[in-house]
Amino acid sequence: MQVRALGRGVRMSPRKVQLVVETIRGRPALEALALLRFAPQAAARAVSKIVRSAVANAENNYGLDADDLYVVNATADQGPRAKRFRARSRGMASPYVKRTTHITVVVDDEPGRARRLAQRQTGRPAARAR
Repeated sequence: MQVRALGRGVRMSPRKVQLVVETIRGRPALEALALLRFAPQAAARAVSKIVRSAVANAENNYGLDADDLYVVNATADQGPRAKRFRARSRGMASPYVKRTTHITVVVDDEPGRARRLAQRQTGRPAARAR
């Protein structure tokens, strides 16, 4: 059974989060959490929270075992952007954009489905479960 968790409006650039999300797609959920815990990127902390939320949703709402869960799908999509202006010399202004990200993590208790979906998304085989 697929269970998902969402993180909406996370105050990070989508590309930075996508780099972290690619590392956990298709892996067992507990292994993904271990990878995220020691990843140097700041986005790893936000993604870790959402993976933990998806695992908790699966355990509490559907009675699934956390040891059997795999990250089937993980995406980082662009959220709303806030456009701001910064003062420059000679009375001018320069625009800059504060980007946000919608992070979605889907966990499932079937490893075969996780591997197939991860391969379909990335175009290359996912990491094997150990």
